[in-house]
Parts: sequence; structure tokens; C-alpha cells
Amino acid sequence: MRKFFVLFMVLVLAACGAPAAPTEQPVAAPPEPTQTPVVIVQTVVVEPTQAPVEPTQAPAEPVVVTVVVEPTQAPAVVAAPTEAPATDGSAPIALDNVLGAGVFINMTMSGNAFTFRCFPRDITFNITANNTDIKSALLYYRMVDKPDALYPSEWKNAGEMVDNGGGNFSIVFSGEDVDASLRLDEAWFDFQFIGLNKGGGVVDRTQKIERLVTFKKDCE
Repeated sequence: MRKFFVLFMVLVLAACGAPAAPTEQPVAAPPEPTQTPVVIVQTVVVEPTQAPVEPTQAPAEPVVVTVVVEPTQAPAVVAAPTEAPATDGSAPIALDNVLGAGVFINMTMSGNAFTFRCFPRDITFNITANNTDIKSALLYYRMVDKPDALYPSEWKNAGEMVDNGGGNFSIVFSGEDVDASLRLDEAWFDFQFIGLNKGGGVVDRTQKIERLVTFKKDCE
């Protein structure tokens, strides 16, 4: 009995000295998922704490390199345009208005020579009346032997000039128009312009224009 009691006391003391078993706490259940989270973005302006540093040296300027390429061939020279030449290859010859004696002005001739059988075979005259009474014009001519000029012929009527309007007149006179009896081997061709009124009467005439045009029967 005594042993039983001693054993009982030993067990009681052992139970009192042993640490109490921890109480098991219930584990919290995970929270239920909610809606899609909202992300809030906030822009924060941060003031600089220090002024930007000025550059100590200006940027270098770009270097421009010019390359000159020499042409391999010289450019062609373009001739400047000129006035159209006369039919005989030369520009018209202007006569002094003094020779017009106030009757005709702007007098020109296509050349200073013409022939019977060779080139050029004709000569063209252009004149402008300087008097409103002049309605038509005539060309008169004579032949003077060269080089002595000792035997001038009588004046011949070459015919009425073409009325180009505005007081302008012209005529083409050829070697064949020279009177057959006056076709010298070489001679001066003297000429004169006469202005006529509406009725055909002579208004006035130019000076006798002499020693300016040469006529030849043959080429040489």
C-alpha cells in the first residue's frame, strides 16, 4: 500500500513539473479574392537642387570643304544671235537722210553691187515718204562708165515702186532691167527717187545719189 502511494506521488510530481502542452490556435483562412486592384499613378515634380552647368566651351562649327571638279572638256561656245542677213549675204546698207532731201527717209539698199550674168543679179531699195502728199514713188537711174566717168547716160525710168503701206515703198532692180544699150562691162549705177501725189504729179525728188553702186555685165 505504501509502495502504491509512493508511486502515485511520483506520478503526480512528474505531472506537475512537465510544461503544459501549447494550445493549438486556429489558422486564419486566406482572405477571399477581391476585384482587380486599382493602380494609382501620381506624377511628382522634383525641383532641381542645382542649376545646370553652363558649357565651358562652345561647340565647334562644322567645317565646309568645297571640292572643285575641273571639266574634262571645254564647254561649247554659243554664238549670240544676229540679225538675218540680206539675200546677198550682207546686211542692208543705210543711206544718209541728207540724200533724201527731206522727201524720203530711212532709205536702204541690199548691197552696193549687182550684175547682169553673175551674182548678185539684183539690188533692192526701200524708202519711206517724209511727206503725206506722196502716194507713190518712182526709181530713176543712169549708167556712168568706170573708172573715168566721162560718159554718163540719160536718166531712165525704172518704173513705179511697190507701195508697202504707211508711206513705205520698195523695188527690186536686176541686171536685166538695165537698158540693153547701157549694159557696160563696168559702170556706176546712179539713182534718184521721185515722189508723186495722188494724181501722179511730182511732189518732190531726192538728190542724185551717185558713185555708190557698181554694175558689171560679166563676173569679172
